[in-house]
Amino acid sequence: MKLTVLGSGGCAVIPKPCCFCRVCQQAREKGIPYARSGPALFFHGINLLVDTPAEIVQQLNRCAVDAVDYLMFTHTDPDHVEGFRVVEQIALDFRTWKNYGEKQVTLVLPQYLHERIQRVCSAYGPLLSFYLQQGYVCTSVFQETTAIGAVHVTALPVDRGEQTVYIYVFEASGKKIVYAPCDIRPFPENRPEVYGADLLLIQPGIFEEGLKHGFVYPSDHVSRTTLYTFHQTLALVRRISARETVFVHMEEYWNRSHDDYLELERVHSNIRFAYDGMELTI
Repeated sequence: MKLTVLGSGGCAVIPKPCCFCRVCQQAREKGIPYARSGPALFFHGINLLVDTPAEIVQQLNRCAVDAVDYLMFTHTDPDHVEGFRVVEQIALDFRTWKNYGEKQVTLVLPQYLHERIQRVCSAYGPLLSFYLQQGYVCTSVFQETTAIGAVHVTALPVDRGEQTVYIYVFEASGKKIVYAPCDIRPFPENRPEVYGADLLLIQPGIFEEGLKHGFVYPSDHVSRTTLYTFHQTLALVRRISARETVFVHMEEYWNRSHDDYLELERVHSNIRFAYDGMELTI
């Protein structure tokens, strides 16, 4: 399996608009890998896109992706679905207002997310309803497992009621990739599918020191209900025996640059921090 991390950032892009901190200023001056756009992943071969941040059109163009046949979402937070309109950009012939049938995207979603995505609306109503009507997408809804080409997919919920997020396990040719980019607490360690991944892509968790303006996370901070700390995440990685770990969804507010992450790679073995356009083959 070959994949590209189209976007390695999180809720806020780097550089953040109107911010001139050390990290954002360096990103403006140097560009990628210091600059980071919103979270998105692309699987080559099956042409599967996972999540559509606001910057998805630029990401696809930058990485010269020539086709998107399938689209999945991990959850419906804005930084993961804001660019859903990309299916219109791909499939619509604006001269005739008809779709290119061969460019229709198959939206592959667990049942719960299929219901949730219908809450994503424009001024004219649910986007999904319009895209289905226009033929830009078709849907493939599943309960827990499905197949995309030769890739077997398992959807594992991180269940917080209305805030349910999905971790995806992709398996093909005896290899396993676990994708857990955002809001992964409580991680489903009771599920055997998450163990022994050849590649784990996961959010690094909260960095509690060195934050801007001397900020310190209170013990009851809301982020502690959805994220582990970085050290807790490292312990989780060891417990589930991932062979290789790549951290994604790096947040601007952690106040760390590409150089800071490279230093952490030197300190900790078997981990890497993603950057926009990073290619991985398993």
